[in-house]
Amino acid sequence: MDAIMAATRQENAAGAARLAAIGELYAVRAPEDDTDKLCWVIDGFGGLVCEIAAALGVSSKRARAQLDRAITLRERLPQVAAIYAQGLIDAVMVAMIVSRTDLIIDDALAREVDQRLAARILRWGRLSKPKMEQRIDAVIGAVDPAGVHGPPAVSDSRYLDVRPLGPGRVQISGSLSAASGVTLDAVLDAIAGQVCRADPRSFDRRRADAVDVLVTGGRLRCECGQSDCPAASAAERAAPVVTARAMIQVITEPASVPGRAVGFLPGFGQIPPEQVAQLAALGGGAVVRQVAVPPETPESGYRPSAALAEFVRCRDLTCRFPGCERPAVRCDLDHTVPYPAGPTHASNLKSLCRVHHLVKTFHTGWKDQQFPDGTIVWTSPSGHVYVTRPEGAHWFPTLGTPTGVVSIGEQSPPAQGRGRCMPTRKVSRAQERRAEVLAKRQANQERLDEQRRRRERELAANYQPPPF
Repeated sequence: MDAIMAATRQENAAGAARLAAIGELYAVRAPEDDTDKLCWVIDGFGGLVCEIAAALGVSSKRARAQLDRAITLRERLPQVAAIYAQGLIDAVMVAMIVSRTDLIIDDALAREVDQRLAARILRWGRLSKPKMEQRIDAVIGAVDPAGVHGPPAVSDSRYLDVRPLGPGRVQISGSLSAASGVTLDAVLDAIAGQVCRADPRSFDRRRADAVDVLVTGGRLRCECGQSDCPAASAAERAAPVVTARAMIQVITEPASVPGRAVGFLPGFGQIPPEQVAQLAALGGGAVVRQVAVPPETPESGYRPSAALAEFVRCRDLTCRFPGCERPAVRCDLDHTVPYPAGPTHASNLKSLCRVHHLVKTFHTGWKDQQFPDGTIVWTSPSGHVYVTRPEGAHWFPTLGTPTGVVSIGEQSPPAQGRGRCMPTRKVSRAQERRAEVLAKRQANQERLDEQRRRRERELAANYQPPPF
């Protein structure tokens, strides 16, 4: 038992040390001080997230969560961080404290909340998550009522069993075969894309709205509000629209098309032979194409041919940046050595998602080397080395056939001011986050004001003076 307790404390302290190191790296890199990159789509903060994700072998989403916790503990909750460093609380409590305190904008109030939490949290370890959350919110509410997270709004919950889930909402969940699930996923994607770029809804909310189109037919109505919306001309509004037909890509050995061997669904993994046959029969039958190993001769242009692009994406299956698993069909094709010094050839092409393509291109310090079998060796700005191997070659060894050593020409130095080509956002990440926090605080304040007015009305209606 002593060993269990000691190991748990050591584990907690190690987690605290990791976050402390991440916070120190953030302070050294000081991404918020690089004013030239503040409005880049992949700013200094985003580049640091990618580097941490590669070092920890986790997704960018998980890396960002750790970076956010590290910054908050370092800059806003140092007393909580000190208790965590001793191993006296665990990562679950720390993550909850960080997420519940993120609406506090006054540094003095944040310090007071930090002090009050540090005085109480050692007694909360045996509480359930809901009770722990209530304790944290009570501390925040006593200091900064508008900084307490309110209940989720009904309009924020749109997802794809149908059962009640509170006022005005239902929850849809289920479990399907991979073949049926990937077909539904692709159809929802296709319908969600039937609007113009000015539609204010997120892609996930349009996917949820696409369920109505599946049920009733027609097309997804664009909500841009423009009279001349390019997604729906007058003729299109008058004419019936057939629900979008999805394209599903399955990689199999040639003999498996009739259903005698397993297949692979990019983004979903292996599927059994019967589901390969099911997908092959959809829509009147599958279109079968042979993915050939490309010749050793490079192609002449910058943009790869359809056959070469298909081979590279089937070989890679995912983004080739360390830890990223975005399907290759949703990735760019990157020349490892930039064109024209680096030829358009399988040995010099790889799949990179847009985020990691931008990181490689615009954030200095990352270096990548590609080998003829598709192996990529990455060196990070801190000098650490990571190796990624093509996922497709693991499942189908033919796709790992070396495609030859390519000739590399003389590379030109980076053009001056090439950072101007980086896509930009309208406001910086910090401004965007502050606006989000202020909006939530305003909603919380309005809710508190309405509760106060309701109590005053009830008191006025029911109050009886004491008898003489």
